Amino acid sequence: MTATEGPKQPDISYHPDAKKFRARTARRLAEDPSLPQQPLPANFPDRVDGPIVWEGKDWTDESQWVYNLSQTQLNEIDGALAHFNSLDKPMGFISRETFPLPTLSAELWKLADALYNGRGFFVLREIPIDKYSRKDLAIVYAGLSSHVGSGRGRQDATNAVLAHIKDLRTSHKGVLGNAAYTTDKQVFHTDIGDLIALLSIQQSASGGVSRLASSGFIYNEIAKTRPDLIHVLKDNWPLDRFGGDPPYTERPVLYNEDGHIVIQYSRRHFTGYGEQIRSTNIPPISEAQAEALDMLHFLAEKHSLGLNFQKGDIQYINSMGLLHARDAFVDDPEHTRHLVRLWLRNDELAWKTPKPLEKTWALLYSVAANAQRFPLEPEIRKTASGATK
Repeated sequence: MTATEGPKQPDISYHPDAKKFRARTARRLAEDPSLPQQPLPANFPDRVDGPIVWEGKDWTDESQWVYNLSQTQLNEIDGALAHFNSLDKPMGFISRETFPLPTLSAELWKLADALYNGRGFFVLREIPIDKYSRKDLAIVYAGLSSHVGSGRGRQDATNAVLAHIKDLRTSHKGVLGNAAYTTDKQVFHTDIGDLIALLSIQQSASGGVSRLASSGFIYNEIAKTRPDLIHVLKDNWPLDRFGGDPPYTERPVLYNEDGHIVIQYSRRHFTGYGEQIRSTNIPPISEAQAEALDMLHFLAEKHSLGLNFQKGDIQYINSMGLLHARDAFVDDPEHTRHLVRLWLRNDELAWKTPKPLEKTWALLYSVAANAQRFPLEPEIRKTASGATK
């Protein structure tokens, strides 16, 4: 490096390359063999335990995480839908009170508790998708979810609280910048906010397996073998805002908050994705950060659980305690993978939000009921002006 050259972005892309990861690890350990002997940072434990610390092989049968709705409960859902429609209120007013579920509500509360205090995920099976109009389906989905987490998060700058996850490359113009809107593999990451809900409206012809991994388990593996990377993960990282103002922000990827290990990141903010290349006028990530990114992904992949996600299922995930990913998939004219996403929070059960995330969480969950927007058809995220981004 000459005196006029600054740090350069490592040779790393959105899709992790195992060969490059191994070579980078070998190179860094050759340069400094003492890295694995470093002590852990203060306030970070040797290991964490609890029901949300697991590996995929711990789960042997989907009956462990699937809750099957009975006909009586489906009838309750229809009654709640009729009740909400009778109120003639905007959809932002959907709540536990306006979408009453006399017996199912208590069951959903137990499942919500398992998101924060148990394994961190469950699947509700199955909503009879084809019997509802698109609007009634959105009401049913938001209504059920209000009994899991009453706070709904904005998913773009126009206060959309509902997002459609499907291949939009041919139907929508604009820079997608996110594998969610393609048939491509989504690597392990987290969404912002506490909880993610995903309703499956239609399955793909093949592929698209949903995968989960425990952040606590991954932490334990890294803390045991490469404590130096715990230092890297808990320090500030430059997150590309892809043309935003400011052009980048800085915060950690890893937190130990009130006894909970929280990993919060999306790989594309450090590598770019597709047409949305990483900005050249912001600080690059370091070689150590590149190694840590790949280690997170490959450990999550190795120890993940694949879910049999079916049409009509709703998958609920604790995004503060679990990483998630999606296999690539193939659509055909009869089978077009289509999920609908909500970002939720249960204020009564929620973990403490790490301080560097408080501002983002506060903005996320601050949309008033009368301002919430429920797009019934797929769209790319919009700016405040309504333009896509």
